[in-house]
Amino acid sequence: MNNRFSKRIALISSVFEQQIREIDELKNKWSTGAELDRQILSRLKKSVLVTSTGASTRIEGSQMSDEDIEKLMRGLSIQKFKDRDIQEVKGYYELLTNIFDGYQSIPFSESTIKFFHRELLKHTDKDELHRGEYKKIENRVEMINNAGESIGVLFDTTKAYLTPKEMQELVEWTQEAFLEKKYHPLLIVGNFIVEFLNIHPFQDGNGRISRVLTNLMLLQQGYLYMPYISHEKLIEDNKPEYYLALRKSQKTFRTNSEDLTPWLSFFFGVMLEQSKRAVALLSEEETDKLLSKQQQLVWKYMETVLESTPLEISKATGIPRPTVVQSIAKLLKMKRIERIGLGRSTRYRKI
Repeated sequence: MNNRFSKRIALISSVFEQQIREIDELKNKWSTGAELDRQILSRLKKSVLVTSTGASTRIEGSQMSDEDIEKLMRGLSIQKFKDRDIQEVKGYYELLTNIFDGYQSIPFSESTIKFFHRELLKHTDKDELHRGEYKKIENRVEMINNAGESIGVLFDTTKAYLTPKEMQELVEWTQEAFLEKKYHPLLIVGNFIVEFLNIHPFQDGNGRISRVLTNLMLLQQGYLYMPYISHEKLIEDNKPEYYLALRKSQKTFRTNSEDLTPWLSFFFGVMLEQSKRAVALLSEEETDKLLSKQQQLVWKYMETVLESTPLEISKATGIPRPTVVQSIAKLLKMKRIERIGLGRSTRYRKI
C-alpha cells in the first residue's frame, strides 16, 4: 500500500472529524428518512442530470445553459453552439445516467476509468485517437474563465511516461483503502480526486472524469443522495475556490510536508452543503414536492384540523379510504403526522 497516501491522510484525518461526523449524520437522515415517491425521485434525477452536466462542462469552458442542455437531450436542435460543446454535453449526460442507474455493478478499477473516458468522449471526433488511453504527450492544468478562455496555467502535471505507474499506484491504494476501512471513505475519495487531478492522466477530459468518479465512489460508499443534489453545481458556483484549493494542496505533493488540508476543506464543504440540501428535500417546506396529488390533498386537509381518522379524511376529501391509509403511512414515515391511540380509536394529527 502506498505509504505516501496513507501518511498524508493520517496527518490530517483528525482535523476533519467534526465535518465528517456532520456529513454522515445527514447521510443517515437521508437513508432512514422518508421512502420518497418514485415519480418524485425520477423527476429529481432528471433535473440533476441536466444541472450536473451543465455545471461540469461549463467548468471546462462550455457555453451551454441548463435550458439549452434540456432541449438538446429532448432531441431539439441547438444551432448556436459549437459542435464540440454539444458532443461533450451528450457524453457527460449519458455517462452520468449510466453511473446513477448502475453504480452497484460498476467495479472501481483502471479499466473502468478508461472506459468512462471512452464513453465521455465518444461523440467528439477530435478526441478519437486518445479516447480511453492515458496521455502520450505532456499536458498542463489551465484555469478557464466563463468565456471558455484560458486565463493561466495552474501547474504542470505528471510526465506522460510516468502516468501509467502513478495511476496504477493510486487506484490500487484506493481499492485497498476502501477494503481495509482504516480511513473514512470521504478521506479516501478526497485523496483520490486531488491526486487524480494532479496526475491528469488523459489528454483531455480529466476534470469531467474526476467528477463522474466522485459520483461513482460516493454512491458506492452509501451517499445515496448523489443523483438528487448536484455536487457539480456546487463546484461551479465556487470555481475560483475549487481551483485554489486544488493548487494549494497539489503544490505540496512530493515534498516533506504534503498537505491535503486546503483541498479537503473545500471538498468537505461541498459535501456538507450537498448533504444539507438533500435532507432539506425531506423537510416540511418541501413536502408537496415529495407527495402525489392525492397525498397532497390528505396532507392539506390534516393541516386544517386538530386530528382526524382515515374515514373522516376520506369523507372530507373524497379520496378512497385505502388511498387515505397509504397516504397516512407515507406521512408517518416522513414524520409529518403522528398516531394517537390504538385500534378503533386511532387518530392522526399534524406534528
